[in-house]
Amino acid sequence: FGWGTAKQLAEMKKLSLKVNEVLSKLFDDAGLLLVDFKPEFGVFHGQIVLGDEFSPDGCRLWDKETRKKMDKDRFRQGLGDVIEAYEEVAKRLGVPL
Repeated sequence: FGWGTAKQLAEMKKLSLKVNEVLSKLFDDAGLLLVDFKPEFGVFHGQIVLGDEFSPDGCRLWDKETRKKMDKDRFRQGLGDVIEAYEEVAKRLGVPL
């Protein structure tokens, strides 16, 4: 679509791979499997910036051992316990509730 230059697209790819590396380790250490995510980028003063949040609402997280979904698919697929799943993710990451 011409929304970014080849250089900007290369930078977005580089940043996406770095985000994947960091998040995969973070969630793996918490007993979670990062299945996918969708970073959103923008341009500010000519620089590529990451303009997104990473939560169970913006990515797919599964329990590493049971493969239980711990993300927005709990709501989409009628699996229930969405709040409890999000709280479990926060707890595993050491986020105070």
